[in-house]
Amino acid sequence: MADLYLKALEAERKSLWAACRLKGLPKGTPERLRIEELDMLLAEHKAKKAGPAK
Repeated sequence: MADLYLKALEAERKSLWAACRLKGLPKGTPERLRIEELDMLLAEHKAKKAGPAK
């Protein structure tokens, strides 16, 4: 089954990253901070999924 939460996070990150690259936004802008937050959420979600192996 598709992980829709993971797909939504990745899509938002990809969209924000493209906008930042296009506009040439420096570090510390709200968009770049959101990308960092999304990276953290993605890592937590992937760790939770891979966590307990039976």
